[in-house]
Amino acid sequence: MQENEYPPGCTGLLLIDTVNEVFAENGKGYPQYKEEFERIGVVENLKSLLAGARRNGLHIFFSGMSYSDDEYRNWRHKSGIHQAMFESRLFEQGTWAVQFHPDFTPGPGEVALAPHKNIDVFMTTDLDTQLQRRGVEYLAIAGMIGSMCVESTGRGAMERGYHVTMLKDATASDGGKQEYDSMVGRYPLFAHSVLTVDEYLAAVEKSTGVR
Repeated sequence: MQENEYPPGCTGLLLIDTVNEVFAENGKGYPQYKEEFERIGVVENLKSLLAGARRNGLHIFFSGMSYSDDEYRNWRHKSGIHQAMFESRLFEQGTWAVQFHPDFTPGPGEVALAPHKNIDVFMTTDLDTQLQRRGVEYLAIAGMIGSMCVESTGRGAMERGYHVTMLKDATASDGGKQEYDSMVGRYPLFAHSVLTVDEYLAAVEKSTGVR
């Protein structure tokens, strides 16, 4: 099998943190990423990606993040990313902020995972079980943040034996172009393919025969 073939029935797409906090203009996280979203075309690329995945019948999974008052107060050994999120009360459980953005909301038959707490989605959700139940072997990953949750989950997928595709123009980092370029430069170390959305959908359509 060629590297960029995606067999029907065992190909899936995971979208990470496509929630209001990050993608709505009045979300707390949006201003931090706005310029990179515009430079890369992240929002439109994600829309195209999701539409193409649905058109081609891929298994689609959504993973959001949220934290409770108890977690904000009592999280032991907070990392730097947790300190930054907790100080701003990002991803507050039960609020509009952690709802999926209207453009990136699960549809019929698509899987909304329980909120993840760690930067590797596999660690605190049943993602692995959900993938295995559906026979997914080829997993493409997009969403936010490209240098944190997206990258860590991609590494976790590779270590669990999945064929991993990272979609470099459907994510962004929080450090501008230099950090983005460094992030994308790391992806080939653990991913089997690093593609644009257009390249990925073209390969998927060639594999499924859907146009």
